[in-house]
Amino acid sequence: MSNTDDKPLLGISLMMGFCLLAPLGDSLAKLLGEVMPVFALLTARFAMQALFLGPLVILGRRRWRMSARATRFTLYRTIFHIGGIGFMFTALRYLPLADAIAIAFIMPFLMLLLGWLVLGEEVGPRRLAACAVGFVGTLMVIQPSFAEVGWPALLPLGVAVFFSLFMLVTRQIAKQVDPIAMQATSGVMAMGLLLPVALVAHLAGWTQLSLVVPPEGSLLLLAGIGLIGSFGHLLMTWSLRYAPSATLAPMQYLEIPFATLIGWLIFRDFPDGLALIGILVTIGAGLYIILRERSMARSLRKSTLPHPPAPPPAV
Repeated sequence: MSNTDDKPLLGISLMMGFCLLAPLGDSLAKLLGEVMPVFALLTARFAMQALFLGPLVILGRRRWRMSARATRFTLYRTIFHIGGIGFMFTALRYLPLADAIAIAFIMPFLMLLLGWLVLGEEVGPRRLAACAVGFVGTLMVIQPSFAEVGWPALLPLGVAVFFSLFMLVTRQIAKQVDPIAMQATSGVMAMGLLLPVALVAHLAGWTQLSLVVPPEGSLLLLAGIGLIGSFGHLLMTWSLRYAPSATLAPMQYLEIPFATLIGWLIFRDFPDGLALIGILVTIGAGLYIILRERSMARSLRKSTLPHPPAPPPAV
């Protein structure tokens, strides 16, 4: 069997598929957010994930069972996933699609800082400076939105925090657990967490946390959110099998122009002025961090290579 690293074009293609599907799924959530409460939409999204992927695990005879550690981390991952998607669905009720995703792209900077603070990873002054520049770019995107809608412009920051934690936890178990089984298990776990909340909310009369009958004509959109979300995350996971993360990381920034295009086609929203400049600053700072990490990793590999023996002295 050939080395999977020999297929970088396949890995890049899979990551591009994720970058297209992610904002497309968010656009469907934005449409449905106008007619359904966020909690009901969130519950439907994870229910679809369990319904789509559960049969694939059974028919493919994949292993449901995980070690106690993997099960615990999958639960943490599910909680962070619920939080991240919940914040995004809420943000999309107030913000244009491209703005919400661009603000959430403070995530790479948060992951760098979390790796430094939590995992003890070394972070140099240049990357810290790039984090600061990226944060300024994010503030430039937030400022026009904050002036227009107020505090909801800060919701994508919650998306970034939850998905940073989600990615850190995923890294801990990605090589130990089958990705389809992990996503299916996560969908089942999410339903185990969300349905009791919905039951209590129904009994207490809290309409925003209760389940509702989907409006007429919305079932296809709900199915689309579940299918696109589940398949998109599988594409991202599979891409890492065929190309190194250093190759794929810059590709993730394609999500922002894809979101801009989809937002314009569906909602006729397009970032302008300060927000557009902020998006470009955020992308530039993020790409600098990625290229800097790649350069440092290459230098480290070279320094650890065995040196050739010195030639014998001339006689």
